[in-house]
Amino acid sequence: MKKKKGFIFDLDGVIVDTAKYHYLAWKKIADSLNIEFTHEHNELLKGVSRVRSLDIILELGSVEASQEQKDQWLVQKNEEYLSYLVDMDQSEILPGVVPVLDYLKANEQLIALGSASKNARPILEKTGILSYFDAIVDGNDVSNAKPDPEVFLIAAQQLNTSPNDAIVFEDSVAGIQAANIANMTSVGIGDATVLHEAQHNFKDFTFIGTSFLNELIEK
Repeated sequence: MKKKKGFIFDLDGVIVDTAKYHYLAWKKIADSLNIEFTHEHNELLKGVSRVRSLDIILELGSVEASQEQKDQWLVQKNEEYLSYLVDMDQSEILPGVVPVLDYLKANEQLIALGSASKNARPILEKTGILSYFDAIVDGNDVSNAKPDPEVFLIAAQQLNTSPNDAIVFEDSVAGIQAANIANMTSVGIGDATVLHEAQHNFKDFTFIGTSFLNELIEK
């Protein structure tokens, strides 16, 4: 009988390709404030809360603002982002993700989402993969942003899994750091030179085979 582990997935840039929509929504805010905001700048926002993301953008342009103005921009950003999600479907799921989820389910492993996104559940519903998840922990459930491990620790707790038996799939440096701080196995999805703190690295899920998943399960 196989061991039961807890597999925790980040959302944006790991399961679904919605990172581009965050970028477009933030860029619209930045453009309105005459702040240059490039794809390179956007890397600073990976795994970061919405509030902190706005602060980073304002810092880039040396713009000072009242809390009222910030709140207004945060609402605008989210409305802009949500407008991109209206027509979202399973085509947004990144390559190789579903076969990995299928394999984990077939082997009776526990699966959770650990994301800073406050729109995680509707995204999982629109892409048709909500049923894979035994637990969903998103931005509505946590008060501390990554690299604080809160989101992953809550996910493990909901799966009734110890941190040592949890595996985290992340595409951000902050997310990898959070997994490591929580004493969980960290798997970087993306550029290995950026995610060099991860214990394992893969360009994307198409490079993850069943032998590696079995290794994680039996570890």
